[in-house]
Amino acid sequence: MPSQPLNFSTVLITGGAGGIGRALATHFISTGKKVIIAGRTASSLKTTASEIGAAAYYVLDTGDTASIPSFIATLVKEHPDLDCLINNAGVQRPLQVLEDTPEDFLKKADAEIDINIRGPLHLALGLLPHFRGKKEGGGATIVNVSSVLGFVPFSVINPVYNGTKAWLHFWSVNLRSQLEGTGVRVVEIAPPMVATDLHREREDPDDNKKEKNQATLEVGEFVREVVGRWEEGEETISAGMGVEIVGRWEEEFGGRY
Repeated sequence: MPSQPLNFSTVLITGGAGGIGRALATHFISTGKKVIIAGRTASSLKTTASEIGAAAYYVLDTGDTASIPSFIATLVKEHPDLDCLINNAGVQRPLQVLEDTPEDFLKKADAEIDINIRGPLHLALGLLPHFRGKKEGGGATIVNVSSVLGFVPFSVINPVYNGTKAWLHFWSVNLRSQLEGTGVRVVEIAPPMVATDLHREREDPDDNKKEKNQATLEVGEFVREVVGRWEEGEETISAGMGVEIVGRWEEEFGGRY
C-alpha cells in the first residue's frame, strides 16, 4: 500500500443516500474531498446531497447493468477528477427455500445477485481505464463493501446475500493481485452488524439496532473505526466484532493470494 491510502480527491459512493454510504460521504466531505453519491431514489439523493454538501448526485440502479456504460461516460465527462469508487450499494433479502415459492425465491435472488455482484463488477471494470490513467497523479482506489457474512455465513435466512458477499470478498482479493503495479488500489470493507435499514425486509426490521443487539455498531462509530484502519494502510477492513472474523481469515489465507 502507498504511504497515503486516502490520497484520492474525488469519490463516487453508490448507495450514498443513507446508512453506511451517507456516513462515509459525510466523513469524506468533512475532510475536504469531493463526494458524488448515486442511488435509486432521486428524492432521497437530492435531500442527502443538499444536507451533507455532496458535489453531485446521480440516479443509478446498480442492478441495471445495461445502464452503467452510459452512466460512466457521463460521470467521467462531468467529473474527470474522479479517482475513487466505493461500491456500497447492496440489498439483503430473507429467503427460505422450503417456504418461498421457486418463482418468488428466484426473482428476489436474481435481483440480489444483480445489485450485489454484477453492479460492482460492471462499475469497477467500466471505470478501470479511467482509473489507470490516474497512475502518474497518485493513482486511484476501488473500494468494495462486502460483509462479515461473506466470511462466516451465520445469518441462515440470507443464503443468497451471504454468497454475494463471499463473491465480493474473493473478487476484491484477486482484483487487488491483478492490479498490482497499475496504480489502482483495491480496498475491501467488511461491515459487521451496523445499525442501518439493511434489515428492512425482515419480520423485525430493527433487529440490527443497538437496543436489540449490543454487538451492533452505530453507523458513526463504524465509519470512525474503518477510516482509522484505512488510514493505517489496511486493505481488508472491518470493525467491532468483525475484526476478529476478518483477521482470522487474513492470518490463515491472506498472504497467499
